[in-house]
Amino acid sequence: MPKNLFQRMVFAFITVVITVHGYVFYSLYVINGANFMQLTGESSVIAAINALGGVSVFGTPVPIWAVVLIEFALAYTLECTLGSPCSLRLVRRVFAPDSVHPVLFESAIIIATVGIMCPSMSLLAAIMYYPYGATTFSMWTLLANWLKLICYNLPFAFFSQLLFIQPFVRTVFKAIFVRKPHTLP
Repeated sequence: MPKNLFQRMVFAFITVVITVHGYVFYSLYVINGANFMQLTGESSVIAAINALGGVSVFGTPVPIWAVVLIEFALAYTLECTLGSPCSLRLVRRVFAPDSVHPVLFESAIIIATVGIMCPSMSLLAAIMYYPYGATTFSMWTLLANWLKLICYNLPFAFFSQLLFIQPFVRTVFKAIFVRKPHTLP
């Protein structure tokens, strides 16, 4: 797939754009939507979020678009510096790219990336989105919130990346970076 640094950055960009939107939707609507509606008495999730003044980030309400931008910046940085390089190294320890079927190799990379990125992003979310006060903060509470987020996010991340997001990203990537056919002399 990506052959150089520029292509890896483009691949990560496409992946993160799709992934962040999916996870913000999943988190706000699927996991927290009913709580937001019950808390505010609103009949829709977006109305409940607006009634709350936005999504709480470090205790300050921010609009959904700002949450998407924050998540994008964090996820893209983590993907480029930690997720992609570490998952490739991990998979190459187990499989030789030339001796295993490409689908198996790419699937192993996806699984390794999810295994790195899901706990990392869940930790950042546990730090940013839970309302810890100076007097109520506890490492045990942070750990419990982090583990809870991993339990919510890991199944969604695993199946969405393996079955939907990465096949789509690979198709888009192949369309952008079309290989020229080899010609015989």
